Amino acid sequence: MIELMENIAVGTDIENISRFENKSLENDNAFLNKIFTENEINYSFSKSKPSQHLAARYCAKEAIIKALNSLSNLKLLYNEVEILNKPDGSPFVNLINYNNKFCTQISLSHCSDRAIAFAVVSNIRSENVKS
Repeated sequence: MIELMENIAVGTDIENISRFENKSLENDNAFLNKIFTENEINYSFSKSKPSQHLAARYCAKEAIIKALNSLSNLKLLYNEVEILNKPDGSPFVNLINYNNKFCTQISLSHCSDRAIAFAVVSNIRSENVKS
């Protein structure tokens, strides 16, 4: 079986890290739990500057949602788009309940005051191919 990509879409987002500083310092659970999964919160708060990691993950969620909106009618909640890290540190997307429908690639970056993410999303169509 070969997975073929159809309909590629991109999304990007940039945010001021200061937007997340009070949330991470106050540990605003209502806000954090509405936007982030437990895994994302735990990862971000394991870092010396959680607001940078929260902002980058928020950007990634926005970028994925923007790309998905151009491909489908899905109206995902923020906590249905989970940004995790592989053992080598590279980020990847876990679309809760939708991983088998879309192929996603993500790039995150941040500096002292801003975070940015870029996403590429495509539909996946599986076909049986004879060799």
